[in-house]
Amino acid sequence: MSSALATSPVLHQPLTGKVALVTGGARGIGAAIVRRLARDGAAVAFTYSSSAAPALALVADIEASGGKALALQADSADAAALTQVVDRAARELGRLDILVNNAGVAIAGEIGSFALADIDHTLNVNVRAVFVATQAAVRHMGQGGAYGRVITIGSTNSDRVPWAGFSVYGMSKAAIVGLTKGLARDLGPRGITVNNVQPGPVNTDMNPSDGPMARDMHGLMALDRHAHPDEIAGMVAYLAGPESGMVTGASLLIDGGFAA
Repeated sequence: MSSALATSPVLHQPLTGKVALVTGGARGIGAAIVRRLARDGAAVAFTYSSSAAPALALVADIEASGGKALALQADSADAAALTQVVDRAARELGRLDILVNNAGVAIAGEIGSFALADIDHTLNVNVRAVFVATQAAVRHMGQGGAYGRVITIGSTNSDRVPWAGFSVYGMSKAAIVGLTKGLARDLGPRGITVNNVQPGPVNTDMNPSDGPMARDMHGLMALDRHAHPDEIAGMVAYLAGPESGMVTGASLLIDGGFAA
């Protein structure tokens, strides 16, 4: 790509007129998704649990670039609060076309001492919250054009768990595969697509590319590097856009060959 093209303004905005909600959107992969959907023309609401300062800074950045963003505090483990925030996003932004279930937790531990409370919390955030947010969001979708996209950020660990201690996390992400397939059947008649994006290692503050496990991760991959959050956001943007209308029920790996 030439420097002129690289620095030119984005002219194609396939999500103009659409409204998106991203859970866990203040940091890392979530923030990259929020920025990309806003860049593609969508008005974007996103939730945050405790990172108020990054959330407000993200809103300011998007608005300074001419976009529209809304930060909403909600704990994804709280089903009532999550339902309320979905309804609020649709109410304040006028509609809801795209839901990205990004919020998640990763708790590792030896099976003999793994606490039941940690299993419950993992499933509440990584699985139940996906169902709760989707159930609330689809009440607002398919109106005035029958457009609807539900995208969940899963993990390559649904396909491959190469280390001890990640069984519960892997279980939660494998559950998303089945939930995605079932919801695709449920919502297909309404023109709503449902898909699962499964990243491998991504360079965020939770899993930095120079972290203590990075070398071991890269040794399991065909491409020996972490992904950039923008690469995950690019796949989400495709699934959120009009060109992906025939993609549903899919679990799409973006893991550098981790599960190959």
